Amino acid sequence: ETIARHRTETDKIMKLTFIGADHEVTGSCTYIEACGKRLLVDYGMEQGKDNYENAPLPALPAEIDAVLLTHAHIDHSGLLPLLYKNGFRGAVHATDATCNLCDIMLRDSAHIQEFEAEWRNRKGKRSGETPYIPLYTMEDAQGVLKQFVPHHYSERFTLYDGIDVRYTDAGHLLGSAYIEVWMTENGESRKMVFSGDIGNVNQPLLRDPSLVDEADYCMVESTYGDRLHDAPPDYAKALADVLQRTFDRGGSVIVPSFAVGRTQELLYFIRRIKSEGLVHGHNGFPVFVDSPLASAATRIFIENAEFCYDDEAKAFVDAGINPLEFEGLTITETSQESMSINTDPRPKVILSASGMCEAGRIKHHLKHGLWNANNTILFVGFQATGTLGRSLIEGADKVKLFGETIHVAAEITQLPGISGHADASELLKWVTHYSPKPRRVFVNHGESSVCDLFAKRLTDEFGLSATSPFSGSVYDLIANAYVLETRPKPVEAAEKRFVPAESVAHGEPRQPRPAAAESETPYAILLAALERLTALLKRAKGHSNRELKSITSELNAISDYLERE
Repeated sequence: ETIARHRTETDKIMKLTFIGADHEVTGSCTYIEACGKRLLVDYGMEQGKDNYENAPLPALPAEIDAVLLTHAHIDHSGLLPLLYKNGFRGAVHATDATCNLCDIMLRDSAHIQEFEAEWRNRKGKRSGETPYIPLYTMEDAQGVLKQFVPHHYSERFTLYDGIDVRYTDAGHLLGSAYIEVWMTENGESRKMVFSGDIGNVNQPLLRDPSLVDEADYCMVESTYGDRLHDAPPDYAKALADVLQRTFDRGGSVIVPSFAVGRTQELLYFIRRIKSEGLVHGHNGFPVFVDSPLASAATRIFIENAEFCYDDEAKAFVDAGINPLEFEGLTITETSQESMSINTDPRPKVILSASGMCEAGRIKHHLKHGLWNANNTILFVGFQATGTLGRSLIEGADKVKLFGETIHVAAEITQLPGISGHADASELLKWVTHYSPKPRRVFVNHGESSVCDLFAKRLTDEFGLSATSPFSGSVYDLIANAYVLETRPKPVEAAEKRFVPAESVAHGEPRQPRPAAAESETPYAILLAALERLTALLKRAKGHSNRELKSITSELNAISDYLERE
């Protein structure tokens, strides 16, 4: 039910309601009520494990006046088509680059939703199951995309009477931003800053995160609020070493890569490898980017160079050099072009999505490349438990692709991931930079224990008034006090809407802690795998008798082994 529907002109209402990514890593959403307007900051899709129930929006979608979007990652933007489907017709404000990326990423998300529904309904029709309705459709995505309003970094604009907004570079993803919001109502003024996701320093292509000088309130993410990043290696040199040894034995390097962000970083490194001659004896080696989404994202990265690149990358652009382009690069679009890559006998690099090998063209390249001992499968991002990518890095000697068992003979290796998130030291730098200190700091966008730990550290070590609210909590920005402070509501285990594994935690799932927490012990991971298997088996009714017998035989073999133990 909606709240605060009726109020008098003299009421001073300036409130936050915390909806999503509160004691969780994904599903970002905060509701603002001020100056007679209802706003959302982000409306993201929950991905991966869902620990707590989210409170419903305090207003109907049709009553939301506008959305302020921090960046394009699906866990911040992915439910905007659903909002539109349910009646929202306001503006979605974002940076220019975020608007560009959402144009491809929300369409891609809608395509996945429709594809999943079509697949389920085709299977379910044989068993008389109720038709599966997609979360939203391509029509919904196209509808909300028409509502997007682009803005430049650092330009303060008036959203409504009494509400001004500015986007400041967050250095996390192309176009990512902190959102500064100034609110004035009945003589009372407050400024709040929403961090979105704060970027890591020294990332390729992107500028380092900016700092904001002053705010009455701020909301800060805590994805890596309990740890520091390792010192980064020389990624170009490490990548060159893999290319050298693979090409020397006549093989190709196949790279499962996230389409937006990671693929562009790799192109940047390969350009350097080629320009500095870091690979010897294989001049002009071909590189294929085989992912329609990655191809579109790469064009957007190039088009936004002037506004988003760091000094090093900008220097290339100013000199007339495209830092993501080089001799030997081919970007494929059609299925025919994709298939022809595997008939090319030359040693080569193939960059293809998805990054965890769960979907997309990469599965075809693995089918053609895994059996060949001359090849290398190079992972450049985290591989979630239960994915094909995780199986390969854990040493699987056989995998199944398109119903065919494939022998794994290729070299399987990893490059350390280039984290897109600030670590604890950079988060502390961001939140302690404000002068004077904010009246209140809200910690979100992290695992539950990390949100609490980071908030406590801000309070104990830095004298900040910090809190980590749960979903449904309401805070009065005029009174500087909670109106409602909720308790967590653990979510019942339930089947979630399909989300590609590579999207989990905005394309860069949070790495497991070095010292495993209770939820990350081998036994807990085993139970999580069992839960996933159980959900899959419940949907296996439409499989052939032969397939079901084969699955049953394998499960019985596991049971026999455990009984012998």
